[in-house]
Amino acid sequence: MRMGRVLGCAALLLALAGCARGPQPQPPPAQAQPGVTRLGYTIQVGAFANLDNAVRLADTLQSLGENATYYAASAQESPRRLYRVRFGNFPTREAARARAVDLRASGMIQDFYIVAPEEPPLPRTSPKDEDGLRANLVDTAGNYLGVPYLWGGTSDAGFDCSGLAMAVYRLNGLQLPRTSREQFTAGTAVPLGRLRKGDLVFFRHSGRVSHVGIYVGGDSFIHAPKRGRSISRESLTGWYRDHFAGGRSYL
Repeated sequence: MRMGRVLGCAALLLALAGCARGPQPQPPPAQAQPGVTRLGYTIQVGAFANLDNAVRLADTLQSLGENATYYAASAQESPRRLYRVRFGNFPTREAARARAVDLRASGMIQDFYIVAPEEPPLPRTSPKDEDGLRANLVDTAGNYLGVPYLWGGTSDAGFDCSGLAMAVYRLNGLQLPRTSREQFTAGTAVPLGRLRKGDLVFFRHSGRVSHVGIYVGGDSFIHAPKRGRSISRESLTGWYRDHFAGGRSYL
């Protein structure tokens, strides 16, 4: 009888202990930054030595609604600089491949490669974590150095400031809004002293946000400055420090 009571009490204590623990809390799912979406599978084509050829293909695909962008697959100082084109946003590899096969059959493209969402545009850093992704953003922006500026679009051999930011992020799997003002309202605000590589930096003119660049560390950023000048690297000093509107992180 006494043994039965002991066993019964032990069972009750175990049951109460289990109730006290209850279900373990689960971490909340990761939330995308406001105004930013992650891309699915994309299609990559070409290895053009002539920038104009990449531009023409990107323009043609853009006219078909493919949201195409071209990028330099090698740095400005490379002896043989190559350009590639990426386009599309597909939920599965099969859907991307089917579209690529159709375009190849029509003569629009030739060889192609399906890019998975986690693949970086350059084979330097694998974005296994946020630091890796930020490094890829900086490398991608750096490879645009020397490409001419064009206001209002990402074609005709150039980029405007917000188009450059959008292309750099898109090549790394993130879709930003198109204009600098829209980009400024997305993401998380970052003060000047807490900028990290890959953040965007915004500048005001006449009281409105009108310019954006990609922060690359060392108090400097890469941007498309104005007509007549190629994409370049600048220091956050002088005019840029005086007109700094804020930074934004999208990661």
